[in-house]
Amino acid sequence: MMEDCWGRAKAELRKAVGENNFAHWIEPLDFKGVDEGVARFGVPTTFMGDWVSRNFGDSILQHLNASGAPAGRLAFAVAPRAAVAAPTTARERAEPVRAASDDQDLPGAPLDPRFTFDSFVVGKPNELAHAAARRVGEGGEVTFNPLFLYGGVGLGKTHLMHAIAHELQARQPHLRVVYLSAEQFMYRFIQALRERQMMDFKQLFRSVDVLMVDDVQFIAGKESTQEEFFHTFNALVDQNKQIIISADRAPGEIKELEERIKSRLQCGLVVDLHPTDYELRLGILQQKVQQYRRQYPDLVIADGVLEFLAHRISNNVRVLEGALMRLFAFASLVGREITMDLAQDCLADILRASDRKVTIEEIQRKVSEHYNIRLSDILGPKRVRTIARPRQVAMYLAKQLTSRSLPEIGRRFGGRDHTTVMHGVRRIEELKTIDNQIAEDVELLRRALEA
Repeated sequence: MMEDCWGRAKAELRKAVGENNFAHWIEPLDFKGVDEGVARFGVPTTFMGDWVSRNFGDSILQHLNASGAPAGRLAFAVAPRAAVAAPTTARERAEPVRAASDDQDLPGAPLDPRFTFDSFVVGKPNELAHAAARRVGEGGEVTFNPLFLYGGVGLGKTHLMHAIAHELQARQPHLRVVYLSAEQFMYRFIQALRERQMMDFKQLFRSVDVLMVDDVQFIAGKESTQEEFFHTFNALVDQNKQIIISADRAPGEIKELEERIKSRLQCGLVVDLHPTDYELRLGILQQKVQQYRRQYPDLVIADGVLEFLAHRISNNVRVLEGALMRLFAFASLVGREITMDLAQDCLADILRASDRKVTIEEIQRKVSEHYNIRLSDILGPKRVRTIARPRQVAMYLAKQLTSRSLPEIGRRFGGRDHTTVMHGVRRIEELKTIDNQIAEDVELLRRALEA
């Protein structure tokens, strides 16, 4: 019976996510059953459904499948009040799990027990970010404030932030460490305004020892929230309290973020998590296989499957890990070895999505928008540096992101010779090593094109 399956899954989830996270985020879920591979739940609020999906979705699916309720995805719907006992007070609605000691109602969000430094696979693209996060996690004197981590979706920003919080709690349990998303910061701020409790809000956030705000780009364009964030930031820095911030792009690239906030965010250590390379993705898969073998000890993975996945799913580590989890769950349910054919059949939708082709026209359009020049100038004969350098960047990206030959790329750039393309590509390769702005431009454009 499905209810029994959910009961078994909940028992395992309690161990996996910890008592606090379980009580606040798993226990309130109203399991409706599994319909055509979709596990459906009633939730008190849309916010809660989104949070559970984002932070515990993989774990819920894993334990549901293991308990005999085969599901490929989760669906959450806000339940009628009679069906699910919704929180009744502002405090209950906003009460997340604490990422700190239990002596005060701190406004933190739940920490994922899986996201530790031990489970973070380090490679060239993320070694600086990992080293910086480690240093902050050790505690002690604040050496750079804030630590600003940025990069695309699924590259490990949130993992590192959770790992810092876990490490600080283990080393210095007396510290008041708060981790939350910028969205939650805004939610608490709005609640305080409505309830006329702004003094409580200010005191709460300015009394912490370490403040960690994830996805800060969310507050861009929200003037009142930015104002309060700015004053909170300054108050904590003045007290020499550590601040860790993450975003999907560098501070200077976040549109509609106030200049004074951008300036503040850039005064510490700003670290980019680069897209993963093949070796790092393979290492992540190998580590995950070791973890899954505890639950699926009899499953066999054919040679080449992990290498195939690491090569084909290159943009997002979360998608890569989700693909592997789906493979293990499916193979366990049907009692089959994980072969290349099984992987291709089971993951057809993920593999198709990962095969999106970037066109030269897209590259030219993105580059012209980024540098605020006309597309006709990129294709035209002008050789002034403000046009020539973006043109070379576009040629470089065309060479890196498409399978087109140099002569064909040249033809798409106003009928230029292939030697011109070759020179442009080499020039950008050289500049990337000595010009941080060019390196950042190329990386930002590449991420935007591959998104």
